[in-house]
Amino acid sequence: MTVEGKGIIITGGASGLGLATAEMLVERKARLAIIDINPGVLEPVIERLSTKSGAEVLGITGDIVPKAEAYRLFAKAADRLGRVDGLVNCAGVYPRKDILAIADEDWDLDFSVNVRGTYNMMAAAVEKMRGQDIRGTVRGRIVNITSVDAFKSHPKNAHYAATKAAVASLTKSFADAFAPDQILIISVAPAGIATEKAKAAGFLAELASHTPLGRNAQPDDIAEWIVFMLSDANRYMTGENVIVSGGYIYA
Repeated sequence: MTVEGKGIIITGGASGLGLATAEMLVERKARLAIIDINPGVLEPVIERLSTKSGAEVLGITGDIVPKAEAYRLFAKAADRLGRVDGLVNCAGVYPRKDILAIADEDWDLDFSVNVRGTYNMMAAAVEKMRGQDIRGTVRGRIVNITSVDAFKSHPKNAHYAATKAAVASLTKSFADAFAPDQILIISVAPAGIATEKAKAAGFLAELASHTPLGRNAQPDDIAEWIVFMLSDANRYMTGENVIVSGGYIYA
């Protein structure tokens, strides 16, 4: 499951699941670039990760929603990393609203960040990866973060669930399109991650009560799957979505 020496870009990597993934990748000696929209959160994270690992961890601040800006941010990361072995699309927004209270601006924000932003970064990544040599059997790997909400009814955040279903669909389409280039594109669908934002939102206890294991996932529980998908151990999965929900998907 090695990721040592791999050049990996993470969007939304300054907090939550993205940060847990970044920490795990740095511990396992990957070369890392983190793209995040919030410089006040990103800068201390980069300093801490760099100090802890002794390796250079690149932080890039910017917005992945406008296509030209997303490509610029990706290019900046790629220039520093050289080869880009992996991309993790963690950037996203998670609103909760009653299904009849979703406003136009809610739809615009959700789809802009969760779908367009993910699409922009995937497109930039495959254009870069197609020109790279094959290492083993693979030119590059992309991991998108979807959600178990995409596969269950969710009246309290239907617009978020819809965006994650869209990301699952994009994953399949990209995987099919770029399989001949030996680029593996996968999605991971978690449920109930105990991040600081989720704790503050106050819904974790309710979700855990509907989960057969009776508890929420810790960020590392999901990060392990992401790192596996980026590693040399993943040689044949593409277009698939891995659900990691503690049984919530079946409850």
